[in-house]
Amino acid sequence: MYLITAYFDEKANQRINSLIHKIADQTGNLFMTENHVPPHLTISSVEARSEDVLLPVVNEMEHRLKKGRIQLVSVGMLFPYVMYITPVLNQYLQSLSQTVYDAVCDIEDTSVSKFYRPMQWLPHVTVGKKLTKEEMQIAFSIVQNGFVPFEAEVVEIGLSKTNPHRDLLRIVCH
Repeated sequence: MYLITAYFDEKANQRINSLIHKIADQTGNLFMTENHVPPHLTISSVEARSEDVLLPVVNEMEHRLKKGRIQLVSVGMLFPYVMYITPVLNQYLQSLSQTVYDAVCDIEDTSVSKFYRPMQWLPHVTVGKKLTKEEMQIAFSIVQNGFVPFEAEVVEIGLSKTNPHRDLLRIVCH
C-alpha cells in the first residue's frame, strides 16, 4: 500500500508532534513514535504493484500543487484503535483530493481505496494508532486537556510506503 499525503509547516508539526508524544508517553503505546510516523494528512491510499508506477505520476503533479491553509478543529476516533484530529473540509482540501485522485485513478493495475476518494473521504491527522480501549481513554483525556483548534499550512505532498513509514518522494508545494 502507498499513501499520498500532505505535510505541514513547522509550527503545525510541533503542535501535532506534541500530541503524538504525549499520547505515547502517557499510554506507553509507541506505535507512532517507533515507526517514525510524521504528522501528515493522507489524501489517497493506493494499492499498486510497485512504486515505479506511482513515482512519475506524483512527481508530475509538482507544478499543479499549491500550498494551502486548513483549520484543525476537532478530535475524533476511528474505532477500535485510532485517535485523530480533523480539519474542516474546505475548498483547498477538496481540490487537493480531486487533483490527486484524477492523477492516480487511471493508472493500470492500481486501485484507490474507497475511503480516500473525493466526497468519500474523512480527512484526519492520526495522533495515536493501535491503541487499546484503555489507551484510547487516556489519549482522549490528553487531547481533551491539550488540544485547541489551530491553523496549519500544507507545504509538501509526499508518496510513502506504510508499516513502517518510509518516504519515497516529497514535493514542495508552491
